[in-house]
Amino acid sequence: MNLSDLQRKDVINLDTGKKLGRIVDAEVNEKGSINYFVVMDHKFWRFWKSSGEINVTMNQIKKIGTDVILIDQVY
Repeated sequence: MNLSDLQRKDVINLDTGKKLGRIVDAEVNEKGSINYFVVMDHKFWRFWKSSGEINVTMNQIKKIGTDVILIDQVY
């Protein structure tokens, strides 16, 4: 699966059912492993404010579906 495929999916918090936004970027280490995904709410996309960013690690992702990504334990 490509990053562009993940960017088309809504990210949903399993605990609250709240839509958090969509993946806009990924932080990759020097070995090529993903450290975390950057999720941003759509209302912040126009202005690219860091206050709307959430970092989601691979451990937080519980399920990747056809339309959504379900995550747990957002801080």
